Amino acid sequence: MKTLLKSVLIISLFFTQLLNAQTITESTFKVKGECGMCKDRIETTAKSAGAASANWNANTQTLSVKYDAARVTGDTILKKVAEVGHDNEKYTAPDSVYSNLPGCCLYERTPSFLTTNIEPQASVSALPANTFFVKGNCGSCKARIEKAAKDAGATTADWNSETQTVVLNFDPSKTSSDIILQKIAEAGHDNEKFLAKDSVYNALPACCLYDRELAFGVKSDLVHSDEQQAPKDFTQHKDHIDHDIDGVLITKKEEATSLSRKSAGLTFNIGQKELLKAACCNLSESFETNATVDVSFSNAVSGTKQLKMLGLDQKYTSLTRELLPSIRGLASPYGLNLIPGRWIGGIQLTKGGSTVTNGYESITGQINTEFLKFQTTPETALNFFGDVNGRFETNITSTSALTGQWNQTVLLHGNATVAKMDTNDDGFLDQPTGNQINAAYLLNYNDLENSGLGTHFGISFVKDQRHGGQKDYDRHTDQSQQSFYGIGIDLAKFDIWNKTGYVFEGKPYQSIGWMNQYSHHEQDSFFGNRNYLGKQSTFYSNLIFESILGNTNHKYKAGASFLFDKFDEVYLQEGYSRTETVPGLFLEYTLTGEKYTLVAGARADFHNLAGTQFTPRVNFKYDFTPKTILRLSAGRGFRTANVFAENQQYFASNRQIEILGNGGKIYDLKPETAWNYGASLQQEFNLFSRKATLVADFFRTDFQNQVLTDLDVSPQKIVFYNLNGKSFANSFQTQLDFSPAKNLDLRLAYKYYDVQADYLEGRRNIPFMAKNRGFFNASYSTAANEKKAFWAFDTTLQYVGKQDLPNLSSNPAQFQLARRSDPFMTLNAQISRDFSENIRVYVGGENLTSFTQDNPIIDASNPFGNYFDGGMVYAPIMPANFYLGLDLKF
Repeated sequence: MKTLLKSVLIISLFFTQLLNAQTITESTFKVKGECGMCKDRIETTAKSAGAASANWNANTQTLSVKYDAARVTGDTILKKVAEVGHDNEKYTAPDSVYSNLPGCCLYERTPSFLTTNIEPQASVSALPANTFFVKGNCGSCKARIEKAAKDAGATTADWNSETQTVVLNFDPSKTSSDIILQKIAEAGHDNEKFLAKDSVYNALPACCLYDRELAFGVKSDLVHSDEQQAPKDFTQHKDHIDHDIDGVLITKKEEATSLSRKSAGLTFNIGQKELLKAACCNLSESFETNATVDVSFSNAVSGTKQLKMLGLDQKYTSLTRELLPSIRGLASPYGLNLIPGRWIGGIQLTKGGSTVTNGYESITGQINTEFLKFQTTPETALNFFGDVNGRFETNITSTSALTGQWNQTVLLHGNATVAKMDTNDDGFLDQPTGNQINAAYLLNYNDLENSGLGTHFGISFVKDQRHGGQKDYDRHTDQSQQSFYGIGIDLAKFDIWNKTGYVFEGKPYQSIGWMNQYSHHEQDSFFGNRNYLGKQSTFYSNLIFESILGNTNHKYKAGASFLFDKFDEVYLQEGYSRTETVPGLFLEYTLTGEKYTLVAGARADFHNLAGTQFTPRVNFKYDFTPKTILRLSAGRGFRTANVFAENQQYFASNRQIEILGNGGKIYDLKPETAWNYGASLQQEFNLFSRKATLVADFFRTDFQNQVLTDLDVSPQKIVFYNLNGKSFANSFQTQLDFSPAKNLDLRLAYKYYDVQADYLEGRRNIPFMAKNRGFFNASYSTAANEKKAFWAFDTTLQYVGKQDLPNLSSNPAQFQLARRSDPFMTLNAQISRDFSENIRVYVGGENLTSFTQDNPIIDASNPFGNYFDGGMVYAPIMPANFYLGLDLKF
């Protein structure tokens, strides 16, 4: 009997333990926190509430717990965690407890997890048998996940990037889903059971860095290519093809502007949300709310705008479209006006030297523009715009799928300026009248998932005609037949390009890409009695191979490029023609560690006129902490100057051009070469219990050779000559981005420039460059209602300090300028109303301070006299302007 009772007791205890073992539950919950103290507090509380184990991850803001479901529930644990100050997906911490947390623990409370869409994660149990949520991005992720599953005993594994799930088949007697998912996490991929180690996740290739904050089952909106490098453009791992083969990192769709944490260079990603904060009629107006780029009118008669970066003119910045050369050579002065703002899907702005794979011309940085692409659903949009100065435009954009692999984009634009405005009564139009017709077509093929092949075709054409000068000038009568001063600018530009990439089967880290582009630009123009004709035909080709050395921590790119430029110019009656052929070779190596990234590259280009040019560049990033990032950069660049095209802002004057040659083969001048060095510190922190980001950077550009434009030799001359001495530009900028309240974003910046060169008469400051500039932007939007309707408000205030002006002291007193300008401020503002996802109305004003330069045209009453000069512009020439626009989507 005793033996029987003993046996029954043993069996009972066995089944009790078995039943207890079967109640152990593993769960992952969203819990907010900030630092190591938060981690200790959350995990300790969870364990005291009954969890057998607890692990909180700051990067993913998730708490993984194991607990006995028979004794405690997940709700109980989360309630206790909230009581000690940490908001989570079930409970919100009391305000009094949150406010008493240490300063380092004050996490961002909005948006709340309680309003975040977490249904995909909560529906884990609703998935089909042996189907589990696993996070990833791309083809490289797919290969890694499926290999890890098979290594853990799965007979088959199929991971889907769209659903973020893996379907497993396995023999339960040999392995289990937990073992397989643990193995997948060890390979770097968070899943519904296990989270990857931070060190493993951080070592993944850039294309594989999925969004760890999204709920399981939600596909990331990121389009990757943090390093803004050409190879990614076609050699995207199979990931990028989910979005588009041209994908260059823009940002999360909901973000306006972001600073890439992963990029070794200082790269700002400007999304469509940022572009909609202002009128943004063309690319030159896309930076009105950006503190990095300075935008100004180039002269008082043509209405064009120019960019400056790091204290230097636009010509020293590489301006690309789809990572192909775009605004360069003869297109430089007007090219920004030829890219409509509503065509732009995103902009990547890199300060300092960019990657060598993109060419040799970048000195101060690179601005790459991406056109709109098809995402997941077809979309057609209409935009109508008009302002009180008689400028009107219409945009039509359409993206659609053709087949499973093919999709297309159609872009159309037309604008017209019809009003003859002369607000200062000097007899000259404040802006030219005219019109522009612009069209582009993009065709994309994406089959990297299967065949490993992807390709992109593009074609565009623009025709732009502008007429300016005196109000009474008759553009239908030849200039020689009338006494009124006129300006005519007739532009036409044609581009066709292709980018094709192939990802090697079974080697998602290895790819080859080839991009080709042909461009033809023509300008037929006159400025009074001064005519300028220019034609440029360009062919560009770039072949890039990308692979690894051992593992993905050691990547390299190697390739060859070829650039052909044919220039034909006529200034007055003299012709200037030249042909440049530039074959080149390049190699770039990327070393990725747990806390650092090093990108080092060099290229050799064999220029038929400038000789062999060697271009090394290096970018280094070190993460002291996830919120403290140091970047260093150094690099060399060179370019050939186009002295006529790049100085057309001075053609609206009676200055005579003089070139002091030194035996060079381009206008008798030698090419420009310069070194650029930079350092920046990015720091994220809490300000008044809200997250803030502070970025401080310093860049120095040293010219070994430069083509100087000297306006001080005489008010009646423009003199070009090569540098004999030193020329440098020091640029310091500090910028604070801060969100003091929900949906309210503030941006403050200060910039200091010291830009000097040794001219014929000695060293002096470069003219038209303010040493001190201030910037403030505020954006606020109301919460969207059930119809997704909301209001948005945006305002930008800019301060421009004193600028050195050219010496006009030999002119009569009435035709002189002060040697330094007065400082001034400008204010832009816009209010928009989204009535739904498909209807948006916006109204805004520019230069609301109505500050204008006094007498921007010197001797305007005698435009054919010796003292006439429309190029001495340092401030706005038009008072406040108001506009109205309408956006429709279908």
